[in-house]
Amino acid sequence: MATAVAAVEIKAATYLHSFEWRDPATWFGGFSALQVSDDGQQILVLSDRARMATAQIERDSDRITNIRVLDQWRILSSQGHIMKGGVGDSEGLALAPSGGVYISFEGVHRVAYYAARGARSRVLPRLPEFDDLADNGSFEGLAIDARGWLYTIPEKDRTADGDIPVYRWNGDAWSIPFVLPQRAGFKPVGADFGPDGKFYLLERKLGFIGFRSRLRRWEVTDDVLSAEETLFETAAGIHDNLEGVSVWRDGQGRLRATMISDDNFLALQRTELVEYLLPD
Repeated sequence: MATAVAAVEIKAATYLHSFEWRDPATWFGGFSALQVSDDGQQILVLSDRARMATAQIERDSDRITNIRVLDQWRILSSQGHIMKGGVGDSEGLALAPSGGVYISFEGVHRVAYYAARGARSRVLPRLPEFDDLADNGSFEGLAIDARGWLYTIPEKDRTADGDIPVYRWNGDAWSIPFVLPQRAGFKPVGADFGPDGKFYLLERKLGFIGFRSRLRRWEVTDDVLSAEETLFETAAGIHDNLEGVSVWRDGQGRLRATMISDDNFLALQRTELVEYLLPD
């Protein structure tokens, strides 16, 4: 297993816009992951209460002006049951190349595949060590590379050297191909592979006056990480509790990161979409 890379390059992302998304529906909120369509006009979002939704995004240049829910549905267990409580704590989302979605859970630590809306889950084999992962702190982030291999990251658990382990599913078995350096107490909450092939990690840190957010990325070649970059790191309270990230190219060919916040169904928090332009 590779060790964490040490060198960090700072490449500044450009903040574009934040949009507070509101909806009166009782199911609305708790969003922990999202995927943005290739044209930036639709999103697929995942709530941490075992529910998904699609929505239409309206834009005026680089600003989001409105988001309209198109549809929403519950995700089911492997037995076809509605999931509640810890068993339904759905956190990470990745689109399968052949259709369907993968979802990671941190109540009962697992990754599952859903072939279609309303389908029962097919739970991927679990390593025995998954049972020892931290309660309410395991598989927050989930990403898929160009080969269709999955990468998931626990929020709280660390290696003996203090690094962040990355679990990879190659279709046959789990492994830990590499680890990520833990820096300044930030915790991983979202992940994605961008159209540039790089691995992106969204992190957060909770302080007395709100959340701090950070986005890092790496080049990945086989089992080797390189060229770590910090794209932005905010002060506390700039954004809400950002948990999900989707990296895509807009109509001008620019690389963008769209992030969504988990409001924890609390009146003091908000659901917001935040967008940054990223350097190539």
